[in-house]
Amino acid sequence: MSAAPDTLPAAALQPSRDSEARRSAARSRLAVYAACTLIALIVNCFLGQDVEWDTLQYHLYAGFSALHDRFGQDYFAAGPQSYFNPYIYVPFYTMVRAGLSPFAVSTVLALAQSTLLWLTYELGVCAAPSSQGRLRLVCGAGAAAFAFLNPVLLYQVGSSYADITTAIPALAGWLLLAYAVRMPRPALVVAAGLLLGAAAGLKLTNTVHAVSAAAMLIMLPRSLGSRLRYAVAYGASLAVGLALVLAPWSYRLAQHFGNPLFPMFNGGFHSAQHASGSLRHFRFIPDSFADALWRPFAIAQPDSMVHVEYMAPDVRYAALLLLCAAVVAHRLWQRRRGAAPVPAHDPGDARVLVALGCGLVTDWVLWLHASGNGRYFLPIASVAGVLFVALLLRAFALRTAVGIIALVFMVQGVQLYLGTDRRDGELAWDHPWLEVHLPPKIAAAEANLYLTMGVQANAFIAPYLPPGSGLINFDGTVAMSLHGANGERVAALLHRYGPQHVRVLVTGSSLHEGGKEAPQRSNVDDALARLGLRADASDCETITARGVPAPFEAVVAGKAHEPRLPYLQLLTCATQAADPADLARRAQRQRQVDLVLDRLEDTCPELFGPHGYETQQIGEAWLRYYGGTDLIAFVNRGQVKFLGTIHGPDAQYLGMESEWAVAPVPLVCGRRNDVFFARPASAPAR
Repeated sequence: MSAAPDTLPAAALQPSRDSEARRSAARSRLAVYAACTLIALIVNCFLGQDVEWDTLQYHLYAGFSALHDRFGQDYFAAGPQSYFNPYIYVPFYTMVRAGLSPFAVSTVLALAQSTLLWLTYELGVCAAPSSQGRLRLVCGAGAAAFAFLNPVLLYQVGSSYADITTAIPALAGWLLLAYAVRMPRPALVVAAGLLLGAAAGLKLTNTVHAVSAAAMLIMLPRSLGSRLRYAVAYGASLAVGLALVLAPWSYRLAQHFGNPLFPMFNGGFHSAQHASGSLRHFRFIPDSFADALWRPFAIAQPDSMVHVEYMAPDVRYAALLLLCAAVVAHRLWQRRRGAAPVPAHDPGDARVLVALGCGLVTDWVLWLHASGNGRYFLPIASVAGVLFVALLLRAFALRTAVGIIALVFMVQGVQLYLGTDRRDGELAWDHPWLEVHLPPKIAAAEANLYLTMGVQANAFIAPYLPPGSGLINFDGTVAMSLHGANGERVAALLHRYGPQHVRVLVTGSSLHEGGKEAPQRSNVDDALARLGLRADASDCETITARGVPAPFEAVVAGKAHEPRLPYLQLLTCATQAADPADLARRAQRQRQVDLVLDRLEDTCPELFGPHGYETQQIGEAWLRYYGGTDLIAFVNRGQVKFLGTIHGPDAQYLGMESEWAVAPVPLVCGRRNDVFFARPASAPAR
């Protein structure tokens, strides 16, 4: 009789304790969310307005093209990026065109991007011991802090880049799969597939994360047959999510180009309007197995061109690898000594950690093989932070784990402060995002077709031109002529606008007849000759874009950057028919050069490919640019050479033009120490 009164109050109080624990967790969650967003906003204010190369190249244009049908009047206006799925850039374009201040635009973007840290916190909580609320908070908050220490993420906070934005649904998919591993439910797996499919549809680089996430399903606490059914459900939902997001745009690409992913994967679809080959960039892909193994430690060093173009040292991957090695060594040592086993945790905790580890290793391998670009690794960089913190808390006492976290945090903070490049678009907030001033003659004119020159196509200008105006980036990443793969489409647009409404558009304020200052009239005419045109220097106008920094200059060793002006000048000149005799001489010379460069491509396709790129002329040099390897092969003054456009090699001799004109010259070519090399087989090795 006396036992009942003693036990009833405790049982009655249990729901109250559970409710209080839930309220405490909710308060902690809100506090972490608020802190993540506040820090993101502070960093955004500190970095200033972001106007990056990609912003001018295609971010603004992509949002514009998503809302306006540009297929009838533009052609490669922003280079190959013109045809990437544009819908993720619509909010950015809409805010800029609505006249919002740069501070307002960047603040909205930073607010949205901070949700990646929220998801990292939730993944950390999921990976922590489920029965210990204190450890769950430490794990979640520590993981979010480590995710924020990513220099690539910090570089993009408040910017127009879609890497963070599309990383959010990708990481959300991984979070749902982690919960499914702890407590399997078909709805979680299906929702994860839909989210990861949508992320891949918005940006194809997220396909790697969608595929590697399937490795987590191995750890589902179900029979083999049940796991297979979950895998099928995941694959089906992944396909649905991808189709829902990508299908509308892919349908239009298939209509116009015969390739639903144009210009990607054209080696399989073989659209006649682009080279039939891979657009895979080797800039950050390891060139050997040893290089791949060393990559976590290479990323930790303050060097450029490791996983992004700028210096972005990150010690977290090396720290995670060393921690895993230390934990394994410690367990083996304990087993050898016959020490007592570590007290068991909830089996679901271990499953989540192992599942995330399987997914991370799979993703790392696929990512290095596909691109090695740190911008495309943002969601899994957050997973790496979660694993580091969760594994520390599982392997060590709380005080020891927090001490190690603080140490790595401090080292990474020093790296961020001393060894990391800040983003280049450091402009003040006190002006509109873009102020484009058209000269009266251009503003009041009928629609023109603008032929743009340069790898930086400046496609951001499209929304500001008179309605109906069109753009062709005919001399950039994809060079064009009237006779190449793009000739039919280019000719049709030239005919549609007519000779009186075709203008060339280049960076600069005037055409120069000599010296070294760009743009040189001779270079402009050399490019236009492929279209049977030349510039009319008597009819030129200057467009000024304020809020846009002047173009980047090539970095010369030992020389500091010149100050960059806070505006950009674009020169547009009318065109007229070129001299037929001059065109005939050029055509004859180009046939000679094409024979040589075609043979070079056949001899060393791993460096100079794929086939189908147009030959360009600059002065006496005739060249082809290969975007995948960042190489230029050229013929100049009777010599065949090549050089790297990003980092090495300097111009390398490959033989005389006269030799190549008779027969291909045997070459030894390949890639070593992340630098492409080629030399005549008869030349001594260096």
